[in-house]
Amino acid sequence: MVVGLGVMGYPMAINLRRHMDPGTTFFVCDISNDALTKFESKAQSGGPVLRVKNGAEAARLSDIVLTMLPSASAVESVYLAPDTGILAGIRSRDPNMAARQALIMECGTIESGTIRRVADRTSELNQQLPEGHSVEFVDAPVSGGPMGAQAATLTFMVGCTNVAFAKVRPVLSGMGNLDGIFHCGEVGAGTAFKVINNYLSAITSLAASEALNIGDKLGLDLRVLTDVINASGGQCWVTSKSNPVPGIHANAPASRGYEGGFRIELCRKVLAMGHNLAKTVGARTILDEPTMDAFDEAAADPRYKGKDARVIYKWLNDQ
Repeated sequence: MVVGLGVMGYPMAINLRRHMDPGTTFFVCDISNDALTKFESKAQSGGPVLRVKNGAEAARLSDIVLTMLPSASAVESVYLAPDTGILAGIRSRDPNMAARQALIMECGTIESGTIRRVADRTSELNQQLPEGHSVEFVDAPVSGGPMGAQAATLTFMVGCTNVAFAKVRPVLSGMGNLDGIFHCGEVGAGTAFKVINNYLSAITSLAASEALNIGDKLGLDLRVLTDVINASGGQCWVTSKSNPVPGIHANAPASRGYEGGFRIELCRKVLAMGHNLAKTVGARTILDEPTMDAFDEAAADPRYKGKDARVIYKWLNDQ
């Protein structure tokens, strides 16, 4: 079962359906009828697909529910709504049915406080369930962006018990490489790992764009400059996998008008999450605030608004 068929959730669900036994019914839920219709058309050749109305219905029908949601408010609604939430659905299961062990898993990048609230409420519910019935919440945020979601090469950072990890790893392997599925610790650790990774990735996007823009202003061959960087100490994911210069990587958002990637507004949001996490634990930071300022300035311009975060290169280059 997948709840959330957005830019990331849709290709993840497509790959998960392909990975499953074709005789298994695959449940999907989304607020967009268009997304559901598109998914049904694309995926039903791999086995039966059935829509559900909300998280409660999803939890009543399936013992593994994966959500890919865009915000903390969406997570709280889908999981905690008193009548339609996932926990409400588990609570309303027939206690006389055979024992059922549910795993519920959020794969978006969500604020740590929200993840903690859902985990605490899940733990409370688990104590109230009849003997033989259980539910465990897993946070498993992903890295790799829409391209990784489409190619089923996502990295998963998983926070849960050892027992739960053994159960979710085969599920996640349908959407990512086995060697890219990491057990980071207890619930919440996955989110912490992801926030720290995003912090570095966002700052690297600006740093790589600045470096390549210097090369452009000097009139250098940016393909050769990229090759030199990637063979040297400046190599990073941005220069090697999703270069901000149009034409360097044919499948990168920069070569598609900066469309179809990780929007600059979202990049700024996850950088702010890292900034807030650092403040919470008392870790000194220097590069986060000027990078957020740069993203804010670029996103305020309609030429760059809504584009992939690597559009920060074009913002620099146009000046």
